[in-house]
Amino acid sequence: QVQLVESGGGLVQPGGSLRLSCAASGFTFSTYTMRWYRQAPGKERELVATISGNSDSTNYADSMKGRFTISRDNAKNTVYLQLNNLKPDDTAVYYCNARPNGRIYWGRGTQVTVSS
Repeated sequence: QVQLVESGGGLVQPGGSLRLSCAASGFTFSTYTMRWYRQAPGKERELVATISGNSDSTNYADSMKGRFTISRDNAKNTVYLQLNNLKPDDTAVYYCNARPNGRIYWGRGTQVTVSS
């Protein structure tokens, strides 16, 4: 059974940093591209970043380039999202996403709140 469990969210001041983690199980983690999405209150879920199975390719939404970094540790079946220079507009629930065998799976998300 595929499971994705996010952690690492919290309350942070503008300009601060957080590191999100997503622990995956139930599929061959290293084979698949992993994605982070986020959903702010009243807005649609949006793609934040993607990383290929062997980490040779990463992509980011334009508004997050230079501030967010996606990475993964295939030995730990974990994907990370480093959030730097956070802004109030980054407040959202951040979700991990995987698509093994053509099916789409989501974690429950982790809340990031940026506020002074």
